[in-house]
Amino acid sequence: MPVFTLAEIAEHIGGELQGDPNVKITNVAEIDKAKAGEITFLANPRYREYLANTGASAVIIDAKAGVTPAIPYIQAIDAYYGFLKAFLLFNAPKKMLEPGVHPSAVVHPGARVGRDSAIGANVYLGANVQVGERCQIFPNCVILDDSSLGDDCILYPSVGIRENCRIGSRVIIHNGAVIGSDGFGFAPYQGKFHKIPQVGRVVIEDDVEIGANATIDRATLGETVVKAGAKLDNLVHLAHNVTVGENTVIAAQTGISGSTKIGRNVMIGGQVGTVGHIAIGDRVQIGAKSGVRKSVGDDEIIFGSPARPIMKTKRIEAALNSLPELLKRVKKLEEALGK
Repeated sequence: MPVFTLAEIAEHIGGELQGDPNVKITNVAEIDKAKAGEITFLANPRYREYLANTGASAVIIDAKAGVTPAIPYIQAIDAYYGFLKAFLLFNAPKKMLEPGVHPSAVVHPGARVGRDSAIGANVYLGANVQVGERCQIFPNCVILDDSSLGDDCILYPSVGIRENCRIGSRVIIHNGAVIGSDGFGFAPYQGKFHKIPQVGRVVIEDDVEIGANATIDRATLGETVVKAGAKLDNLVHLAHNVTVGENTVIAAQTGISGSTKIGRNVMIGGQVGTVGHIAIGDRVQIGAKSGVRKSVGDDEIIFGSPARPIMKTKRIEAALNSLPELLKRVKKLEEALGK
């Protein structure tokens, strides 16, 4: 494990050091578990109570913390991001696969693999597949005909990418995710559901991360699109023809119905569900377990099922909590009126 002085860490994260610059740091740690020789951070005010008793040798804070630690500290513009940069000093990403094609991989003669990319055991690359440079494709991944990956992508084991999908650069896709499965399209006729061929594709832009067992359906016609910088958690489902805007984050077990358009910098909590054919504006925040049944304008914060502006939902919840007592009072009034 490398060792850095506080001065070196402060310079690396672009923070202002207060205290002994020669203190040696051997690792990073959470504020309530840190030991001597480790550096921690304070970004969430709820953890402020741990600061006085932390065993860390130093802490990263930001101006909003409103505290002056008794131990040496680095004041950063954003303590959480500063800690991330410090974390990477001690935990640099490692390539787990050696460049080259494993002997058990099946690579179509028409497929192309870029320089320094690694193709793991039992991987299948179909006709006209294009893999960029420095990609890591782990065992048992499948990429079907005419799909492409940009540079520096990571596909963890058992990822499936169907035909004619486009994946940008620096995309990370975790175990078991499926990109380009058929959209849920059927035409009811004479008591039966007849499958509508799904002939569109999925486009994943640069710097997207997709969690384990997420599923992104191909478009019926046209494209299902996840734009640059978006992050999808485990078990997220995007139906056919959905668009997810730049730098939007979607937490686990959320399902987005077909043809819904989501703006940029949106934050969606876990287990959210939406109806189809609606638009969600930029910078919207949607609380966990919400059911979104109509379009949402820019900068709104909504919560509940059905989802409403968050303060309205809180007032409704408060009224519901008072309902048993209110019913008792009504019953007493009815009895008094009856007499």
